[in-house]
Amino acid sequence: MRVLVIGSGGREHALVWKLRQSPRISDIYCAPGNGGISGEAECAPADQKSLESLVSVAHRLRPDLTIVGPELPLQLGMVDEFTRRGWPIFGPSKAAAQLETSKIFAKEFMQRHRIPTAPYAVCSSISEVKATLSRFSAPVVVKADGLAAGKGVVLSKSKEEATLAANEMLSGKMLGEAGSRVVIEECLKGDELSFLVFSDGERVVPLVAAQDHKRIGDGDTGPNTGGMGAYSFPGLLDEQMTHWLLQHIARPVLEGMKAEGMEYKGVLYCGLMITPRGPMVLEFNCRFGDPETQPILMRLESDLLEAIEASVEGRLSDGEFHWSKDAAVCVVMASGGYPGTIEVGKRISGIEPAEAIEGVKVFHAGTSARDGDYYTSGGRVLGVSSRAPTLEAAVERAYQAVKRIHFDGAHYRNDIAARALKNYRNQR
Repeated sequence: MRVLVIGSGGREHALVWKLRQSPRISDIYCAPGNGGISGEAECAPADQKSLESLVSVAHRLRPDLTIVGPELPLQLGMVDEFTRRGWPIFGPSKAAAQLETSKIFAKEFMQRHRIPTAPYAVCSSISEVKATLSRFSAPVVVKADGLAAGKGVVLSKSKEEATLAANEMLSGKMLGEAGSRVVIEECLKGDELSFLVFSDGERVVPLVAAQDHKRIGDGDTGPNTGGMGAYSFPGLLDEQMTHWLLQHIARPVLEGMKAEGMEYKGVLYCGLMITPRGPMVLEFNCRFGDPETQPILMRLESDLLEAIEASVEGRLSDGEFHWSKDAAVCVVMASGGYPGTIEVGKRISGIEPAEAIEGVKVFHAGTSARDGDYYTSGGRVLGVSSRAPTLEAAVERAYQAVKRIHFDGAHYRNDIAARALKNYRNQR
């Protein structure tokens, strides 16, 4: 079987790595891929911002199945076009993907279908923002309506900060068209949780939960990023809470989308805040998260291809996944200056010694390969990931591996999973 993965980040490297373990796959391609992926799949040049380019690649490679990694091809209608041509593809339609591509659509959808989320207001001008803020207490969250690569959310400690952030978004200076409208939202307190499910349009099957670290600095300080690390372990989400999330969030989304003529197939990422009032939705993603995919797939012991095919073909049922009881951790190593202006082209060393550590896999995000060496080519460069019998051991292995890798300007958080470790120790 020939499989094509669309994307170029750490998430796509993890997908390629896991799919390669399926005995049914004869050829695996990635478009456009990256330096690390090129060692595990045939990389095909492609412009992820061009539907024509993506169609052209698939027409040439003739895959039996295509898997969409990032969000932009979904917004372009890649799934719709491939489906029209009779090409099997994993992911939601352009209409269904509005759950991610428009924050406003998602909030209004949740309101219509009584899915728990924070109180909010939609604003199109700075005068509306100022009037709206009079009804909110600080801190307050300002969100751009459109796609912003994980950087369209600003947690403002004061109404003045919120006004400034909204003004930058609405002016187009910060995010362009993605910020033409904004959502003002109550700031929820609690623990964040990433809850992913597979859907075939009728049924949902949960994956194991994960938690990620969005902010650039230790102690959750500094600006938001695409994600600086993530972890997953068996004690993160119990069976009772999993059932509640399926009944009150995942299934209502599926049923609501179908009722509105937008059947949802693929993976649905529910970004949650576990508040004293109960779980509430912060955001939806219509694809695998990054870097949550890395630790989640490191814990997956069944065939990922089988589950993806079941989703595409409308035959998903309980028991599609088998999970390790081990813990898994991913620590992101980023370029100097990230999430702001970065320099690329820095030579990377130490990946092979890092992967020599038991249970460690280094997933490439922003890398290129040249003359037998790897070089930085993006903001988030590597997702140094590990699996071990306990969360403590997985964290130790991941940081042991991180310390063996070097490139100019490299930086990373030193506290991935620290809060979970502290809570775990306190419970013993």
